[in-house]
Amino acid sequence: MSDTEKLFLWNCWYVAAWDHELLDGKKLARTILEKPVVVFQGESGKYIALDDRCCHRGAPLSMGRVEQDCIRCMYHGMKFDSDGICVQIPGQDRIPKTMRVRSYPIEERDHLIWIWMGDPALADPDLIIDYEPLGDPGWRGLPAYLHYDANWLLIVDNLSDFAHLAFVHTNTLGGSEEYAYTTKPVEIERLENGFRVERWHMNADSPPFHKKVIADKDAKIDRRNIGHMQVPGIFFLESLFAPAGTGAEKGNLDGVRQYRNCQYMTPETRRSTHFFWNYLHNFDLENPNVAISLKDSLFEGFYEDKEIIEAQQVLLDNDPGFRLRALEADVALAHFRNVLKTKIKQETADIDRQRPAAVG
Repeated sequence: MSDTEKLFLWNCWYVAAWDHELLDGKKLARTILEKPVVVFQGESGKYIALDDRCCHRGAPLSMGRVEQDCIRCMYHGMKFDSDGICVQIPGQDRIPKTMRVRSYPIEERDHLIWIWMGDPALADPDLIIDYEPLGDPGWRGLPAYLHYDANWLLIVDNLSDFAHLAFVHTNTLGGSEEYAYTTKPVEIERLENGFRVERWHMNADSPPFHKKVIADKDAKIDRRNIGHMQVPGIFFLESLFAPAGTGAEKGNLDGVRQYRNCQYMTPETRRSTHFFWNYLHNFDLENPNVAISLKDSLFEGFYEDKEIIEAQQVLLDNDPGFRLRALEADVALAHFRNVLKTKIKQETADIDRQRPAAVG
């Protein structure tokens, strides 16, 4: 494998798009793991992902035309089927076997379009990490997307420690700097594929985003966050807000309001990331304004993250030798990075073993 290829984990599923991004025959050009890909939905309803370069002169297929479950390059008219095989060359009857582009395994689950960038023989749909609230009518949310000019692991780091809520999001998602001083993780689980962290904040004011969607804005609350990060960069967050002192930490859920947040970080390049997310709630489902308000609040908070993370990336680019130092709170993110590094190293070794030895 090349040095570039060793930057990423290839044999796993990544989110390529939300299904609404492909409505009305739209062709989506999206770079994933530094590979140009075109994703579209054929006329049969089938989702298709191909290398976004015609094998003739390298023109973008995303500028082409969808015909049934095929796409026609609008430079010289070559047509490729869903497997990437050229099935027509205008003015030429013979089609060389080399006239094809790479196709990628692709699956739709709960409005997410998943893509497998590695060995297609290993692309098992059962390995897709489902998130039940996305398909549960008891939860409502709105899908969203952001683009980061930063490496996806810097976003993983950001999500791995809730303490940043107190400073980056004082007036949005966090609520106050008190959160960093008075709360600590009650449990950190190092898992084979990532980590799970739980954190409580007792007898606190509601953060601004929660106040916007509740009637009693001054009532004290007990707040729990449970974050679950999984390779290659999938984050699930359970948030619970209970009236203070009612025993939610002991299992009493009377008067509780809950949120579920799924976030998917797909590397675009080594220093840019596709970020997909949905913030769902299970109360006042008949009121669409709750979902709209929460989406707006999360955009506000994520733009705060984006500003500091992209600035961080610039500084790291300017001084590649800079050494990051760890705090006690970095246990989870350090574990995740070690797990990912080990998986990439193992995958690289497996691929190198399978390659034929050089002759001569």
